[in-house]
Amino acid sequence: MVAKITEADFEETIVKTLTGELPPTLDEENPFVNPGSRYRLRTSADYDRDLCLIPADLCGFIYATQAKEWEKLKQQRGTETRREFLGRVKSEIEKRGTIDVLKKGVRDLGCTFHLAYFKPNSTLNETHRNLYQQNVFSVVRQLHFSARTEQSLDLAIFVNGIPIFTAELKDPLTGQTVEHAIRQYRKDRDPREPLFAHRRCLAHFAVDPNLACMTTRLAGEKTAFLPFNRGDPTDPDHPERNPNNRNGYDTAYLWEEVWNTESVLDILEHFIREVEERDENGRKAGKKLLFPRYHQLDAVRRLVLHARSSPTGESYLVQHSAGSGKSNTIGWLAYYLATLYDGEDRRLFDSIIVITDRRVLDQQLQETIRQFEQVKGVVSTISGRKAKGLSEALSENKDIIVVTVQTFPHAIHEIAKRPGNRFAVIIDEAHSSQTGASARSVREVLSPKTLEEAEYHEEPDTDDEDLVNSQIEQYLKATQRPKNVSFFAFTATPKQKTLELFGRRNRMGEFEAFHLYSMHQAIAENFILDVLANYTTFKVYFNLLKKIEDDPMYPRRKATALLRSYVDLHEHAINKKCEIILDHFSNEVMHRIGGQAKAMIVTRSRLHAVRYKRTLDRLIRENHLPFKALVAFSGEVLDPDLQEKFTEGGMNGFPDRQTADEFKRPENRLLVVANKYQTGFDQPLLHTMYVDKKLSGVAAVQTLSRLNRIHPQKSDTMVLDFANDAQEIEKSFAPYYEKTLLEEPTDPNRLYDLQYQLDQAAIYTADDVEAFGNEYFAEKGRQEMLLTIIRPVAENYTHLEKEDRETFKKTLRQFVNLYAFLSQIITFQDVALEKYYQFARYLQKALPKGNERLPVDVIENIDMDSYRIQETSSGRVMINADGTLKQPDEKPLHPLPEEKVPLSEIIQYINENFGTDFTNEDKIAYFADDMEKRLIDNTTLRQTFNPEINSRENVRIAFNNFFEETLVEMLSTNKEIFKKINDDEGFARLFKDYMFNRIYGQIVAGTG
Repeated sequence: MVAKITEADFEETIVKTLTGELPPTLDEENPFVNPGSRYRLRTSADYDRDLCLIPADLCGFIYATQAKEWEKLKQQRGTETRREFLGRVKSEIEKRGTIDVLKKGVRDLGCTFHLAYFKPNSTLNETHRNLYQQNVFSVVRQLHFSARTEQSLDLAIFVNGIPIFTAELKDPLTGQTVEHAIRQYRKDRDPREPLFAHRRCLAHFAVDPNLACMTTRLAGEKTAFLPFNRGDPTDPDHPERNPNNRNGYDTAYLWEEVWNTESVLDILEHFIREVEERDENGRKAGKKLLFPRYHQLDAVRRLVLHARSSPTGESYLVQHSAGSGKSNTIGWLAYYLATLYDGEDRRLFDSIIVITDRRVLDQQLQETIRQFEQVKGVVSTISGRKAKGLSEALSENKDIIVVTVQTFPHAIHEIAKRPGNRFAVIIDEAHSSQTGASARSVREVLSPKTLEEAEYHEEPDTDDEDLVNSQIEQYLKATQRPKNVSFFAFTATPKQKTLELFGRRNRMGEFEAFHLYSMHQAIAENFILDVLANYTTFKVYFNLLKKIEDDPMYPRRKATALLRSYVDLHEHAINKKCEIILDHFSNEVMHRIGGQAKAMIVTRSRLHAVRYKRTLDRLIRENHLPFKALVAFSGEVLDPDLQEKFTEGGMNGFPDRQTADEFKRPENRLLVVANKYQTGFDQPLLHTMYVDKKLSGVAAVQTLSRLNRIHPQKSDTMVLDFANDAQEIEKSFAPYYEKTLLEEPTDPNRLYDLQYQLDQAAIYTADDVEAFGNEYFAEKGRQEMLLTIIRPVAENYTHLEKEDRETFKKTLRQFVNLYAFLSQIITFQDVALEKYYQFARYLQKALPKGNERLPVDVIENIDMDSYRIQETSSGRVMINADGTLKQPDEKPLHPLPEEKVPLSEIIQYINENFGTDFTNEDKIAYFADDMEKRLIDNTTLRQTFNPEINSRENVRIAFNNFFEETLVEMLSTNKEIFKKINDDEGFARLFKDYMFNRIYGQIVAGTG
């Protein structure tokens, strides 16, 4: 007889585990499994649908813990006490939310009632411990929740009769998965039902034996579910999945660990927070519930457990990917540590010091910690170098003290003066300050009139992590690893020194993080976007000419760098790049994210930023584009060509401190930056990055990670890189990613190869594709007709052999991803290919999903095809999969003197390495651009071109003279073009006509 598999079996296992009938299946060493956890099994009959309570549990808890207060209330309410009290609790929950009522209780006619008792911090209060043990936990199967219908949900969890969690359960063996549970919540669970109202139940879980997801707010089809899985870093392909539980279900951690009674009260007390929600413009938009993701819950609990059971003086490194909710994790940890007691009932830490690396306190972290504050006065913030304020806060044993990295040396000094106190130091991710590093070597801006003076101002990528590490290292050496300070360091990209200072040795003797949540897992769980999925690199070519007869000697390396900087700062180079940027942004980016997409332009120096900003403003004005560009850089910059000084505030029209907020405004779409906003800047609408700066290592990861923040309407990101190649970027990400993402560049014609392979499966015809394309692009195309065409094709797919199905699906995915990528870079003129793409895209969604991981619609976009203008790179750089960082090679104490070589040899070297076989068209285009600038800058010419004074014919006569004069001035620029104009009368006439029409249009239109 074959056993009958039903969803009820899965449900029954969970309930029996919660009620203690079945033992836990997780590893016995798991410190968060509580075998003594016991739930009461209740039924729908015990649940009052109007009150949204289990009255017997709530009243039983009150009778057992607060009998005197109950009697006091009865004296005033009489026989209606129970009914009136339950009504009071209902109205308070509706008004204040469940978490506030559970934490603060309710007041009724002068009587105060606690609706839950949390675990006492110490063992000194025996009465409180007894009250804590009186909390009532209940679970209801198939809860009929509605007063209007007989609908039911699979599982509901109650604390003292108050519902806190709901769950819909599915079993893949019955043909349904966690995705079906999510769909059920979105389609069949009406948020207007009292039980599903926002802030009533604290979390809703969609669960199957393999995966779990959760949300804190039901909003119909717009409900956003997040994965709530443990993750498996040992799985190189699917780090987001749960480890295999050989003794039971892979999701058993949910009911054995997270839902056990001690854990639930811990989550209610220390983790769930109501914070002020803000819209994209920073305005208040009501309350929202914060519920920890699994990696946040696990990290904080493991840190707390280890700190409580170990002597003070330990160091902990938490490597959590950017965009993974680090600020919240730090906030939860800080408050938890502030309430910890050791085995002798003494506070484990007298003060918690949180160090943020911003010169101005990080607003996100500061606001997070402030919003977590339950009792006013717990948090003190010390900005700048206010040593006195810091000393006072430490003397008063302030629970949490937030300081900047600049204040940290004073914190070290003050801590050293208090050897009898114990401190926890939490270090926010150490990356470059938005307003410039604390210790920068700044080179003077020089006018590039000669080679020696060609060095321009560029702020080096000095990292505040180095500053923090240096200070801590000195402190540790001076105090021999103090026993009264525990360090908790958070970073997404630990450097060698960070690992050495805060990491711990594994069995192989290597330093590693105490807790890991990798970039790979974060991307797989859709907590952040993959910034390497659509990465395009450009090759810049140029030639230089020696304008003097002499051939002076210069140091080869320095001269080469200075000549490269000259080219990069040249107006023509910046103008061309800005044209590419604006064309790409206007046509491919600005309509994304619901028409709200923004972009960042990363430049290599402050002078570059100034020139980019000026050029963008001009081109935006000339082309009447519907958006603006802002700029961000520190200090004051002298442009030597203009002999004019510029500041960020002066160029933007408002103070520097307002730049981040002003960038939120819908009209401000582009942000040009120079060593600012490349780290720690959180803007979900940032979709595309244009990179014109060499990036490597941690700086590359941190800069590009500005794009990875998610948004409900954001499905991808884009990078156009003028300065780096794909292999360099891949190498930078490898230690922090865990898996190679970039593949060798692909010829766009590969699309036809993939289409041909798909055609060979013979599950559709050319007529199917044509009919679909015609319907899709029809003015009144019908959705049902598209489905009618696709459905038989999807059915034919199921009749293929298993191996052929897998090959087809993989090839189809490659085609869809490749076309979506390449169509952002080049314009296809193949209408048939566009029709085929839409057909393929819909077919991909219609194919059976099999056992793909959640969410189903996540695009497996882990291969990057790099397209380069003028040349396609070849080859592939393999990543060291273990991501091991090595100590840098020691530099010689006395570097050898640099060899001096003739200028002509330097130019020859540069042209051989950065030049190409330029066509006559290339040379003429550059010559024309150069001439246009010279002519437009001629004030006399501009006055002559006034149509109110001179006719077009008269202007043309004057123009011919100006043209000849300018041509002579440009003799040294390109002798070949100059000679062609002089020797070829026909070419000269055409070129002169072209230049006149071009200049006349510019000046008369008022855009010159």
